Amino acid sequence: MNHYLISFPARAMDVPAAELAAVGDAARAVIREAKAAGVYVFGGGIDGAFALVRVAADASVTDGTHPETAALDGGFCVLRLPSREAAVLWAAKLATACRCPQELRAFGFDPES
Repeated sequence: MNHYLISFPARAMDVPAAELAAVGDAARAVIREAKAAGVYVFGGGIDGAFALVRVAADASVTDGTHPETAALDGGFCVLRLPSREAAVLWAAKLATACRCPQELRAFGFDPES
């Protein structure tokens, strides 16, 4: 079983304000389904109010992200699934619920983590 990150940037969700509650309900229904299936690890939304910083190996702190990194915002979940194909199916469920494309990434396996 591998861990997969399913996510979307905030700008990808172009939903009228009047429909946001329905989108939230649909997304939470998919998450409840993932929990019931035993594949849910964790998820949520990136808190845009948190001041982004980089912390170096010497513990010095710099405001902002790496220059080559795009902003990380929006929502995400991590699921533990048996295959890439299964991950694509869950990403499609979330894309339908959130009404926006989802990005799918696999975590590398590290037996120490």
